[in-house]
Amino acid sequence: QVQLVESGGGLVQAGGSLRLSCAVSGRTLSSYAMSWFRQAPGKEREFVAGISRSGRITYSADSVKGRFTISRDNAKNTVTLQMNSLIPEDTAVYYCAADLNSNYVSRRVLDYDYWGQGTQVTVSS
Repeated sequence: QVQLVESGGGLVQAGGSLRLSCAVSGRTLSSYAMSWFRQAPGKEREFVAGISRSGRITYSADSVKGRFTISRDNAKNTVTLQMNSLIPEDTAVYYCAADLNSNYVSRRVLDYDYWGQGTQVTVSS
C-alpha cells in the first residue's frame, strides 16, 4: 500500500520561507508523477506545482511561479516544495499527491491516485 506523509508546515511571517517534504513509501517513487495541491478554508483544492516521473519537467501555478520550487529525489523517495516570499494568500493545507497513470503532470485533482494527510501552512501579515 502506498503512503504519502507530508511534513514541514507551520506558521511564518509574510516574506518568509518554508520547505515542505513528502515521504513516499510502498512503491518506487519513480513510478509516479508527483504534485502539491493546497486547499484554503471555503475554497476548492487547487494545483500548486508538479513534477514528472524523471524530474526533468516541472509546472507551477501562476500564483506561485517564481516563488515556489518543486523537486524530487527518487533514490530517497521524497518530494520537496520550497516556498519563498510567502504571502498571506498562501495560507492553506498543503497536500502531496501521486499520479500513477499519467505520462505528464496533471493539474486535475481527479487524476491523482494517492494523497497525503496534509500539512498546515499559515502566513501572517
